[in-house]
Amino acid sequence: MLRVAIQMDPIEGVNIESDTTWLQAMEAQNRGYPVWVYDFRTLALEDGKLFCRAFPVTLRQTVGDHVTIGDEVKLDLAGDVDVILMRQDPPFDMAYVTATYLLETVHPKTLVVNDPAEVRSAPEKLLVTKFPGLTPPTLISSDPVALSDFHRRHGDVVLKPLHGAAGSGVVRLKADDPNLEALVEIHAVGSRDPLVIQKFIPAVSKGDKRIILIDGEPVGAINRIPAKDQVRSNLRVGGTAAPVELTPRDLEICAAIGPTLRDKGLLFVGIDVIGDYLTEINVTSPTGAQQLKRFTGVDAAALMWDAIEAKLRERD
Repeated sequence: MLRVAIQMDPIEGVNIESDTTWLQAMEAQNRGYPVWVYDFRTLALEDGKLFCRAFPVTLRQTVGDHVTIGDEVKLDLAGDVDVILMRQDPPFDMAYVTATYLLETVHPKTLVVNDPAEVRSAPEKLLVTKFPGLTPPTLISSDPVALSDFHRRHGDVVLKPLHGAAGSGVVRLKADDPNLEALVEIHAVGSRDPLVIQKFIPAVSKGDKRIILIDGEPVGAINRIPAKDQVRSNLRVGGTAAPVELTPRDLEICAAIGPTLRDKGLLFVGIDVIGDYLTEINVTSPTGAQQLKRFTGVDAAALMWDAIEAKLRERD
């Protein structure tokens, strides 16, 4: 029997009908695993031991009454649990990065999914750059001269913050749009992070495909269709989920990146594919599992736990 701790945003506030972490937690409970939840801000490292303040939970698939939270306990994350799911939502800021350093002190003795060091080294919009030929023309920079030059050369582009999530801050700039310089200035006021500028892919009007991979193998996909005249297809900003099949190009992309994901311990991953192009590799808190199960019957959470159990058996 595995003992499971989930590092996540408050469980009281999750949407149990769409949240991937909820599906993962319910599957753990259904397998008889005791489950605790905790806030990453309660992590505490002392004398080489990592603790947190956590709460045991009992879960129910009942809207409005989905969780009973037990009394607070102090968990030794290297001794009291077998698996930690790192599932708090971005932003991928220094607080998030620090949490990966702390979790690295217990992994792999306690299996952390995904591997915290590799999560830290693989921001979603940067990891894709390791796979030339799979991505559209892309530039990552804070330099307004470089950004303007890319815009001039490629015309219709999409601009987005490097460490953004859920479609936040994504804008489309057509070839004659004069606003790039102002947008770069506005971004610089609140952040020193680079921006990503990418050639616009017209196929986004037909959807942005989210493919879920478990231990490097694709298990299924959903399509996220943007609202009319919108460039963002993320479900949190108005995109609509729809069923979709994996194409030969999708499988080619997955075959190219799968071994790297597996080698890096990135066990539960969601990639974004628009048309024939890979645009992001999401390793922090990938979503889409509930919609995948609803459309296809494929239970990515169950497959994740099967893979975790297999890895722990191999280690014993």
